[in-house]
Amino acid sequence: MLANTSQMLLRNISDLTGNILIVEPPADELARSLLPELPAPTKLSCYTSNAATAQSWQIPDITCYFSALPEFQQQFDTVVIYYPKSKEQLSLTLAAIAPALTDSSQIFLVGDNKGGIKSLSSHAEKLGLQAHKLDNAKHCLWYCLNGSLAALTKPRFSQQQFTINHTTLNVCSIAGVFNHGKLDTGTALLLNHLQHITKGSVLDFGCGSGVIGAFLKKNNSAINLYCSDVSALATEATKQTLQANNLQGTVITADGLPAKPACFDHIVSNPPFHTGIKTDYSISETFISQSKDRLNPGGSLTLVANTHLAYQTLLEQTFGKVTVLAKANGFVIYQTIKR
Repeated sequence: MLANTSQMLLRNISDLTGNILIVEPPADELARSLLPELPAPTKLSCYTSNAATAQSWQIPDITCYFSALPEFQQQFDTVVIYYPKSKEQLSLTLAAIAPALTDSSQIFLVGDNKGGIKSLSSHAEKLGLQAHKLDNAKHCLWYCLNGSLAALTKPRFSQQQFTINHTTLNVCSIAGVFNHGKLDTGTALLLNHLQHITKGSVLDFGCGSGVIGAFLKKNNSAINLYCSDVSALATEATKQTLQANNLQGTVITADGLPAKPACFDHIVSNPPFHTGIKTDYSISETFISQSKDRLNPGGSLTLVANTHLAYQTLLEQTFGKVTVLAKANGFVIYQTIKR
């Protein structure tokens, strides 16, 4: 299947010439659809920080750059950027690709109308750039972007300090990581209900900037900590968070639960529930199903979710008994034990 944004890109394929770079596309079938439509000697590359997207672009004759921040070994004539959820991330992305562009390179942006791209013109002006709308279809917009990227700030990770339940943590993050620069309300509530985790192998799934894992490790040095996320930006942030607090842990970039170790004593998560801007229960269903298979007997799964999401039903269908540990500020903490 193709996301609407990818269908919009294919609708404007005549704009793509020369050496082409696609930036942060969704994990759909775009690579297989786009490559046969490009005339020789066009070359196609992709940059993504998402493990699922990287897998979909592992195709012969395509170069896929998969990392937190890109380091290109070539220059591009045409760049297509999928408009990110974070406006700050757009400026960082532009700065990251700038070294790989020439004075004649063309930059296009594509985005869903509900994803914020309607404000691109005013956002571009603040960056000293000009955005021109070229097409409007499939509830998406197609823009070209003009101007110099030289003044944009090179992307880097920043550090903030939070005190959580008398535990002080230095947390590293960057635009594009969940709740960048803040401690979200759901995670703060979750951290109040993890007293049962004192030892054993522990997975912080969807680790983001690593707050949950770092908090657990700092308070319980005996645990064997693993942190995973589909985003290379997030796992790099987590690595830096652990290092900033002199903590040890294994950090893995993976689509779904990491392949190793085989089983965990505890899994903790503020799990993602979006694909792009849409609520996607398939992510939660897969995560919960995999969690039961990957927990040792007597092991626990503890997660936080928005109260409007049907997580309790999903957990009951998989595990049976589910305990609600807390409800506050629109969030709920669920815990279940593998029998």
